[in-house]
Amino acid sequence: MIVNCSLISTAYIGLGSNLASPAGTPAETIEAAIRALGEIGEVTARSSIYETAPVGITKQPSFINAVVALRTADAPEILLEKLLAIERQFGRDRRSSPPKGPRTLDLDLLLMDDLVVNTPSLTLPHPALAERRFVLAPLAEIAPDLRPPILRASMRELLAALPDTGPNRVSDVRVLRRP
Repeated sequence: MIVNCSLISTAYIGLGSNLASPAGTPAETIEAAIRALGEIGEVTARSSIYETAPVGITKQPSFINAVVALRTADAPEILLEKLLAIERQFGRDRRSSPPKGPRTLDLDLLLMDDLVVNTPSLTLPHPALAERRFVLAPLAEIAPDLRPPILRASMRELLAALPDTGPNRVSDVRVLRRP
């Protein structure tokens, strides 16, 4: 008898877009990307769609952001490869685009169960997770009591701890559409 011993994990993925893609507007791109994620795993939760002010390079269009929970049997590195392949399907090539610059689609692997990973290509939990309202607001919406390893606070607590100044102003992150 063969037994499938695959470990099923829950990964939290941040989505962002501020340029049109082959799927359409940034909001249409996010919706299409969520469908594409459903082809590589099971989307078990999805946040509202948010409009957020850009961080880093501020002279660019506002971003459309969301977060999904994805059940997957993939190891983190394999899942990351699949996320990058989806980005490429939507017209993004990370090698030729400036970090924090405009993009058709950005998929960030934020968390994966209680895994702590630190390799040249992947860090989990995402190193800037606790500093970004545009990630914490949608993440706290779908998993308010989730406590990532290392950070030792829930998504709700991390969001509440952010200052309402600079790139983390509450007014810079607003719900556009509920799921």
